[in-house]
Amino acid sequence: MIRIHSVQVGKVAPLGRKGIPSGFVKHTLDGRTSVFTHGLNGDEQADLRAHGGPHKAVYAYSLGHYSGWKADFPGHSAILIPGAFGENLTVEGLTENDICVGDVHRIGTAILQVSQPRQPCFKLALHFDDKHLPSAMVRSGRCGWYYRVLLQGELGPGDQIELINRPQPTLSFRSLIDFVNFGKGTHEELRALSSMEEVTAGIRRRAVELLSARGFGNP
Repeated sequence: MIRIHSVQVGKVAPLGRKGIPSGFVKHTLDGRTSVFTHGLNGDEQADLRAHGGPHKAVYAYSLGHYSGWKADFPGHSAILIPGAFGENLTVEGLTENDICVGDVHRIGTAILQVSQPRQPCFKLALHFDDKHLPSAMVRSGRCGWYYRVLLQGELGPGDQIELINRPQPTLSFRSLIDFVNFGKGTHEELRALSSMEEVTAGIRRRAVELLSARGFGNP
C-alpha cells in the first residue's frame, strides 16, 4: 500500500555545534494537520532563500531508504528514524523510481504535485555531525522529493497516496535528479524541462542553457 507512514514538522532552532538557526529537526505529529500553499501547519524554515516556497512546500522521503542508510552508516543507526532527513512526510511503498516529474497526488483532502528533488546542504551534515552525508545522498539518489500544493487540505498518518494525474509520463523523476545533480539529460528531456510549468524557473533556465551549450539553440 502506498501511504503516509508519519508526518513531521519543525520549528526554527539552533542546529549543530555552531547553533545555526534551522528548521531541519522535526518532531512527529500524532494526528492530522493542515496543508497550506507554503507547507504544513507549524513547519518553519530559517532561510527562505534556500528553503520553503511554493515549489518546496512539502518534503517527502521514502521509509524504505532508511534500511539502506543504516547499512551504509551504522554509526548513525540510533537516529536514523522517520524525520531524520528533515522530511515532512515519510512515505511507504513509493520511491524516486516510482514517480514522474509533475505527478499529482491526492493525500487526504490535499492535492500535491511532485516538483523537484532535494539538494542536500551543509545542514544535513550538521544534524548528523558527519560531513560525508550530503555527498552520499547525492551519489545514492535517495534524495526524496518536494511537493507544491495545488489544493490545500488536511492529511495524516495512514492516508493513501493516490496518483490522479501524470502530465509527463515520459519524464521520470530519476532523470530530473540526474539533471539537477549532474547536468545530465537527453535532448528530449532538456526540451521538456525547458518549458515545464511543473518545475521551477531555475530548472527551466538551466535546461535552456544546456541546450544552447550543446548547440541546439532555443528549445
